[in-house]
Amino acid sequence: MRKKILFIVLFVCATSFSFSQQLVYKSINPFFGGGDSFAYQQLLASANAQNDFVEENSSLFSQSSEIENFTDNLNRQLLNSLSQGLFQEQFGSQGLSEGTYVYGSLVVEVNPGVGGLSVSILNTSTGEQTQITIPNN
Repeated sequence: MRKKILFIVLFVCATSFSFSQQLVYKSINPFFGGGDSFAYQQLLASANAQNDFVEENSSLFSQSSEIENFTDNLNRQLLNSLSQGLFQEQFGSQGLSEGTYVYGSLVVEVNPGVGGLSVSILNTSTGEQTQITIPNN
C-alpha cells in the first residue's frame, strides 16, 4: 500500500511540473476560410477563371475632335442666347420676381428663402426637380 501511495504522490508531482501547449487549428487551404493571408493570388486567379463577364471596349473617355468641340460650343452658345432672350422677355431688366412661371412642361417657382432667393424648377413630364438658391448680397 505504501508503494501505491508513493507512486501516486510521485505521479502527481511529476505531472504538476509538466508543461502543455494550446493547440490551434490553422487551415492551410484559403478556400475554406483560413490559411495564409498572402494566398490572395490563388483566390484571385480562381475568381478570374470563373468570371464570365467580358468588358466592352467602349471609348467613353475618348477625346473629342476639334470639330466636335466646336459644334458643342456653338450649340451651347445658341442655347444660352435663346435662354437669355426668353429671360429678358419674361422678367425684363429688373430680374426675377416672386411667383410661379410655366414654360411648357417646366414649372419655375421663385420664392424668398433664408439664404436668398430660392428658385425651384420642376419638369412635369419626367418628374425631375432642381432647386437653386441665389444668395443675398
